[in-house]
Amino acid sequence: MSSAVSTASNRRVLAGLIGSSIQQSLTPALHMEEGAAQGLDYRYELIDLDRINGGVTALPALLASAQERGLAGLNITHPCKQIILPMLDSLSDDAQALGAVNTVVFSEGRRVGHNTDWWGFAESFKLGLQGAIAERVVQLGAGGAGAAVAYAMLKLGAQCLDIYDIDTPKMRALVALLSELFPSRQIRAVSDLRSAMAAADGLVHATTTGMTKNPGLPLPADLLRASQWVVEIIYFPLQTQLLKTARSIGCRTLDGGGMAIYQAVGAFRLFTGIAPDAQRMAQHFDSLARRPAALAAAE
Repeated sequence: MSSAVSTASNRRVLAGLIGSSIQQSLTPALHMEEGAAQGLDYRYELIDLDRINGGVTALPALLASAQERGLAGLNITHPCKQIILPMLDSLSDDAQALGAVNTVVFSEGRRVGHNTDWWGFAESFKLGLQGAIAERVVQLGAGGAGAAVAYAMLKLGAQCLDIYDIDTPKMRALVALLSELFPSRQIRAVSDLRSAMAAADGLVHATTTGMTKNPGLPLPADLLRASQWVVEIIYFPLQTQLLKTARSIGCRTLDGGGMAIYQAVGAFRLFTGIAPDAQRMAQHFDSLARRPAALAAAE
C-alpha cells in the first residue's frame, strides 16, 4: 500500500456519479477519502438528473461533457444502468453478460462500461451472511441493479432463483438472459409470490421501495419466516422498513451498505489503477452512515 501512495502522490483524479435522487449518496465521500489516503488529489462530483433540464434525456450530452473535461470515469445509477449501453464503445465481460453498467471508464478516447455491482453484492453477502443457505432464493426487482444481484446470487451457488417484478416484460427478459448464462440452474419469472416465498431460503430485495422518497414494504410481511434471511440493496435509509420487519420476525438480515462499499472498491480500482484499502473504506462508510445527521436525512 505504501508504494501506491508514493507513486500516486499529488496525482489528480476526477470522477463522478450520474443518476436521479443522488444528493445523499455516500459514494463521493468514499472515493475522495480513500483517494486522499492514497496520496491522490481526488475530486468526485454528483451529476443529479433531477436537477438538470431534460433529466435522463440529457445523458448523452452529460457523458460527452465528462469525457471532454478529463474525468477518469463515472459511476452510473438509476435510471441509467441499461439505457447508457448504446452510448459506450465497449463493455467488460460481466457488463456484457448482464446488459447493465454501473461504471464507465474513459480511456484513450473510448468509453468502456463495467459492472462492479455484482461483485460488490457478492462480497457483501459472503462477509455479512456467512454460512447462510442460499439454494432457493426469491428476488424482487429485475432492473439494472436487479440483474447484477441475481447474477451474483447465481455465482454464489443459488440453484433456484425466482424473480418477481411488476414489469413483466423486464422480468421475463432477465430470466431469459440468466437462463442462458446459467443453463443448469432453475431460474423462473413468478407471479405467485406467496408460493415462491414459502419454499425460499432467503429474499433479495432490489426495487426502490423502502428508499427515503419511496417508503414502505415491497411485499406483505406475512410472507416472511424466521428461518429465512433477507438482503437489502438500498442504503438510504440503511435500515429500511423491510429490514426492521424481517428482524422483528427473527430473520437474519443484511443491509445495502456492503454492496455500496464494495462496488465503490471496484470502481476506485478502475478509475485510478490503484487497489484501495477495502477495510478502510468500510470503516469510513460506517462512520458516515451512522452519523446522527446522515440518519436524520435518511428518515
